[in-house]
Amino acid sequence: MTTSTATTFPSTDPRIDRLYKLLPSIYRIRDAEQNYPLQALLRVIAEQVNVVEDDILQLYDNWFIETAQPWAVPYIADLIGYTPVSTAGLTSVRGTKRTQALAEILVPRREVANTIRYRRRKGTLLLLEDLAYDVAGWPARAVEFLKHLGWNQNIDHPHMERGHTVDVRLLRELERLNGPFDRMAHTVDIRRIDSARTVGRTNIPSVGVFVWRLGSYSVTRCPAYCAEEAGPHCMTFSLLGQDAPLFIDPKEGQTPGEVTTELNVPIAIRRTEFLEQKADLYGADKSVCIWAEGWNGLDADTPVPIDWIVPADLSGWQYVPWPKTVALDPHTGRFAFPPSQLPKKGCRVTYHYGFSAGIGGGEYDRPIFNPAQRVAADSTPPPFSLYRVGRDQTFHRIGDALDQWKKDAPVDAVIELTDTTVYVEPIYVTLNEGQTLQLRAANRTRPVIRLLDWQSDLPDALSVTMGHGSRFTLDGLLITGRAVQITGAGDEPPQNAALPECSAEVVIRHCTLVPGWGIDCDCNAKRPAEPSLELYNVRARVRVEHSILGAIQVNENSVTYDPIPMKLTDSILDAVNPQGRAIGVPGGDGPAYAVLTIQRCTAFGIVDVHAIQLAENSIFNSCVNVARRQLGCMRFCYVPAGCRTPRRYHCKPDGVIQQVKAEQSNLALQAADIAAEKLRVQPQFTSTHYGSPTYAQLALTCAPEILAGADDESEMGAFHDLFQPQRRANLQARLEQFTPAGMDVGIIWGN
Repeated sequence: MTTSTATTFPSTDPRIDRLYKLLPSIYRIRDAEQNYPLQALLRVIAEQVNVVEDDILQLYDNWFIETAQPWAVPYIADLIGYTPVSTAGLTSVRGTKRTQALAEILVPRREVANTIRYRRRKGTLLLLEDLAYDVAGWPARAVEFLKHLGWNQNIDHPHMERGHTVDVRLLRELERLNGPFDRMAHTVDIRRIDSARTVGRTNIPSVGVFVWRLGSYSVTRCPAYCAEEAGPHCMTFSLLGQDAPLFIDPKEGQTPGEVTTELNVPIAIRRTEFLEQKADLYGADKSVCIWAEGWNGLDADTPVPIDWIVPADLSGWQYVPWPKTVALDPHTGRFAFPPSQLPKKGCRVTYHYGFSAGIGGGEYDRPIFNPAQRVAADSTPPPFSLYRVGRDQTFHRIGDALDQWKKDAPVDAVIELTDTTVYVEPIYVTLNEGQTLQLRAANRTRPVIRLLDWQSDLPDALSVTMGHGSRFTLDGLLITGRAVQITGAGDEPPQNAALPECSAEVVIRHCTLVPGWGIDCDCNAKRPAEPSLELYNVRARVRVEHSILGAIQVNENSVTYDPIPMKLTDSILDAVNPQGRAIGVPGGDGPAYAVLTIQRCTAFGIVDVHAIQLAENSIFNSCVNVARRQLGCMRFCYVPAGCRTPRRYHCKPDGVIQQVKAEQSNLALQAADIAAEKLRVQPQFTSTHYGSPTYAQLALTCAPEILAGADDESEMGAFHDLFQPQRRANLQARLEQFTPAGMDVGIIWGN
């Protein structure tokens, strides 16, 4: 159904009727009289004609590496003598999309395109930086540690660019110490940089390639957060209020042979660096910017001038800026106005934060799907009604769009939020039988829904009531303050007898449901015992993809029906407390009445469900308990020993325990070795606090059985599809091939 405020999209390919249009008019008239049977036949033929035509057009493009399809890249590589790295991992895994993604890692298109150029530049230092980006997709800086060794200068031939002794007055140089941009002199370290035991750095033949795993993700023109507990003049860039370092937005267009600088890599901005390179870092199109409408005569589109920005240390809010200045601390992500000059109309900020991958709500590029069925945006979707909400749109509030949606009552509808801003309003949705609604962010935006205490006598949540056969989708949103509450239509049978029991569906994709409802400045959850997703008597399939969630609670009043199917993929599930229930029932008494399928996920907290259909390539940091062990299996997962699970296949620590039992016959020594091996393979994370840049990232000290323990030799957990073990093996092999003669090369992680 279409109204003046909704948009209806066509449901047919414009080429699908081209054969039909070639028919004489008399045949089309006769065909219309008989309800278009000839048109239906010609559409089937035209569909195959289009497939053949597109394939013929692609054949010419497949001759060139820039335009070739992914499957043709290895064949072009073979023509120029390119040899894939055999140690980079398996060459095939289940699933077409994942096979293609892994193949692009093992045979990178950029490396194949530049292979001949690399051979001509073999032996040059800057080639190693280009290799790191083309082979592994990581920004890098190559460092020749010979030039960092302390040695006496020759008066006749001085080398002023060589490392110098420490000057404690140069704070910026001290902050760079032992990093990729260090310019201090060091004593010799005789350990090899590529040693398998203990790694050294500053040696004569050592060349280090610093690579950065974290990416820099933007937040554009978003409201800032007022830290009222510190003062009305105190602000944080992050809307959640936590201290988070601001990251550099790397400059694009670096030419081959150009030396990598700090502005070319996604690293946290240091205070001294911001002081000295403020012009390169601050601005509307730069890494950081602040808008304060009405403050000192500024309008809404004019940012705070760069001359008014003062770098400062605001870790304790101890610095008070002068009038007509703004103190900014990039290390903590804080800024402050003069207490006597507060912004009366709020302020907006643009900044960049660091994270491992594009999951959760964010401004990264993500596919947009049709509300009625999973059809990509570049395909032809069936008709649906679209209601856009934003500053320049017909609706300015989500509630206004929902009111119009209720009046129109379309079968399939989308409410799209077009701005990176904050929506503070209660949201209540009731879906009728067979109705679908998608509440989503526009691509490359990150709207935030902030839920508050609207009612004193009722819980305040984003509440959705499902009808039989309905579908509700959250896509690309960050939700904080309260939980998302999904309620079923009741236990009565559906009016449509053709509908199955779990015909309804709840989809959460590329969303962040903040664990603990919110976080403080130290990234600690404000309400650690509260769930982020509550399911009350929902007879629906639940699917979570590429998201970050707090605990999930399933409350079923009746077990007459089968348990609800729940599927989680490529997501982080965080109960905040390791002893809390990541999936369970209110009160923690008994398992959630759900059958779980979980793939490539990281779970912090106890998973307590009725059954697990499949658990694959996932990390369960706490115990897993199922009521029905006969159903399903777990494969290539980490599950703590002693848990009640279905049968396990190639899981940890089972594998190392069996190996110890096979190698050690003495029972006393066997028990000690088993305890040591359990501790060794326990997953280690750089951070387990949501809001920090390295949240849920596996630490470099993690056991190889976890770092490369998936079925395709990638890492277990939510960042499996980054294929970092394959990238590292591929890069290490290429660096050894192109390193200058007599030099040792090693990979050093920048973050």
